[in-house]
Amino acid sequence: MLRRSGLTEVYCVRYTLHTCNFIAQLDSAPLGQQPTVEPAMTNATQDRTKDRPWLFRTYAGHSTAKASNALYRGNLAKGQTGLSVAFDLPTQTGYDSDHELSRGEVGKVGVPVAHLGDMRALFDDIPLDQMNTSMTINATAPWLLALYIAVAEEQGADISALQGTVQNDIIKEYLSRGTYVCPPKPSMRMITDVAAYTREHLPKWNPMNICSYHLQEAGATPEQELAFALATATAVLDDLKGKVPAEHFPAMVGRISFFVNAGIRFVTEMCKMRAFVDLWDEICRERYGVEDPKFRRFRYGVQVNSLGLTEQQPENNVYRILVEMLAVTLSKKARARAVQLPAWNEALGLPRPWDQQWSLRMQQIMAFETDLLEYDDLFDGNPAVDRKVESLKEGARAELATIDGMGGAVEAIEYMKSRLVEANAERIGDIEQGETTVVGVNKFTTGEPSPLTAGDEAIMVADADAERDQIERLNAWRSERDDSAVKEALDELRQAAATGINVMPASIKAAKAGATTGEWGNVVRTAFGQYRGPTGVSKNPSNRTEGLENIRAAVDAVSDKLGRRLKFLVGKPGLDGHSNGAEQIAARARDCGMDISYEGIRLTPDEIVSAALEDDAHVIGLSILSGSHIPLMGDLMEKLRTAGLAHIPVVVGGIIPEDDADRLRAMGVAKVYTPKDFELNRIMTDLVELVEPQDVAAQ
Repeated sequence: MLRRSGLTEVYCVRYTLHTCNFIAQLDSAPLGQQPTVEPAMTNATQDRTKDRPWLFRTYAGHSTAKASNALYRGNLAKGQTGLSVAFDLPTQTGYDSDHELSRGEVGKVGVPVAHLGDMRALFDDIPLDQMNTSMTINATAPWLLALYIAVAEEQGADISALQGTVQNDIIKEYLSRGTYVCPPKPSMRMITDVAAYTREHLPKWNPMNICSYHLQEAGATPEQELAFALATATAVLDDLKGKVPAEHFPAMVGRISFFVNAGIRFVTEMCKMRAFVDLWDEICRERYGVEDPKFRRFRYGVQVNSLGLTEQQPENNVYRILVEMLAVTLSKKARARAVQLPAWNEALGLPRPWDQQWSLRMQQIMAFETDLLEYDDLFDGNPAVDRKVESLKEGARAELATIDGMGGAVEAIEYMKSRLVEANAERIGDIEQGETTVVGVNKFTTGEPSPLTAGDEAIMVADADAERDQIERLNAWRSERDDSAVKEALDELRQAAATGINVMPASIKAAKAGATTGEWGNVVRTAFGQYRGPTGVSKNPSNRTEGLENIRAAVDAVSDKLGRRLKFLVGKPGLDGHSNGAEQIAARARDCGMDISYEGIRLTPDEIVSAALEDDAHVIGLSILSGSHIPLMGDLMEKLRTAGLAHIPVVVGGIIPEDDADRLRAMGVAKVYTPKDFELNRIMTDLVELVEPQDVAAQ
């Protein structure tokens, strides 16, 4: 199954590699500077002049800061040329490791960083003044950057020389990843606070990484990926104009970078990147009056597509990853400045360091063994390429005009979210109906068992003691710090948030004083309020009911026997915000005639139980994509029994190894879906069958 179909939307649940939010970090050349390229020599005996290759990255972080530090140093020794830090979900959403919502999530999809001590351990023996570090962090970007600056100062680094990136893209969090904290407007304010601070104090730092990667993972068409990313960039720059002197604004435009996705449709993806280059130059020149060409360059890194990785015949994923990499490396005009590749077996579970190494070697072979870097752009003047690029630009401009007409990206979040849900539903439907071929999934499904997936060590298993260890060290940190200094610093942060002062100086002071991630997050939540974004799933059925007649009839029949419409409660417990699968399950159930209830992400088990009671649900479907299915479901199933709701069948989807699936079934879970279960109609039929013997027979 494709990694994000239905309840089996497969979040990058892994120990060492979290592909869904890799930050594309640019190389260490001066801002906007591309390496000088001489024409390739035609005489084979002459020396060949090559471009410098892109940065090789591995998006990594797991268990604890100490374990992640060892992983980073090992990857650097293997030839990785930049660091890319994955943080766990509590860190991304501003909670301490011992918060109720953090249970089961600590160290799962990245490294937990709760305070300055964790950040010290994360970069132990890694000189930050010699490193190019990217951090996949958004809602808590001011805080994590503050901790990074504090550690760099402790190392004696020249802060003005630090090089790196914070992703700092909140809008795509409302659309796809869900690690937002505050409403859009104060979130935008903090994005530009970071940008304004780095302009003054960290001139080599990239303060914003517009991230279209997750838009494609949520189902965006190429035109939507182009338009929604560019709309986000203009929203940020429009807000930033009031925070930096006019003479410095063009340089700030030049420091905006992008992080994109490359899918399997090679020609389209390559043309999309060329369209990005043209459209960004156009926007910088016409909307912002940027005259210097180097500040108009489209600078991007890439994580190639995780959406299409399959559990069936997973060895095929190696070829998919290679083809997708070609789309962002072959065209010199639109070549990525940093590339990260997923591991071939991510649809199965947690990749091993060897799996990471295999993906890294793919990049190194392309850069160092082939002659790719010796030539000018291979596609300039190609009429087919030019036609496709112009078509993509035309479609993107139309979407941009619609978003501008709504007042910009912040005002158009609900519109963009609904467009993504609809596009993803169409993509999944095409696969189910065979209109889109996926080798090994809906065509050429007969094959030999893969020896690569054999054995107990084919995937990694998360450290079961990591959460306990992290909480023990967090409690020790709290007991040893100066509480009065922490209170004073947090009061200063609270004042900055309330008055509009840039939050960065107070955040740095709080970091040095020993405040925790949860304490910083609580100040922000109190100042700006919490927020639950739109789900993109309308209560009204869509017009995609062709082929659903039998299921709709079955739903009607069961509903008649129940005396009311079959009620399906969809939930996402824990901090995982990747809601694509839950949305598609809810939308398909709605189109099949069920009465759905789906309130979005980040629900506690108590909230799900309360919703089941209030809605009088007939069946509960849960999507857990952070690898926390065992602790979360254990807690939830116990609470359902205590509330007298043990009779309600519960189904769960995610990347769930078979041993874990057995444990879930032993807890009372009725059905477990993994990436191989890509046929949503089969899941719908299962839901109807689960309800009938439970509820109807009892009447």
